Amino acid sequence: MKTVELIVNVLMLVVAAILVAVVLLQDATSAGLGSVFGNDTTALGQARNQKVSKEVKLQKLTVVFAIVLAVLALILLVLPGIEALIAAQ
Repeated sequence: MKTVELIVNVLMLVVAAILVAVVLLQDATSAGLGSVFGNDTTALGQARNQKVSKEVKLQKLTVVFAIVLAVLALILLVLPGIEALIAAQ
């Protein structure tokens, strides 16, 4: 099980580095979460220009990588319990 823990730790490190990079790529002048409720899109929900489209993609990537990081952390938390169950059998 030490191998699995090592793999999960390395994956967490890589995902965390990618998450930091994606967050840093976002435009610092945007309103962030406040723009979700603003008028950043047209009535049909389409992006007004390419910059807004890029920001939306970066925000979605941020959410995806944050969820992946959280799942990896939960896996790392549960691994000792799984190891104990396997050893008990």
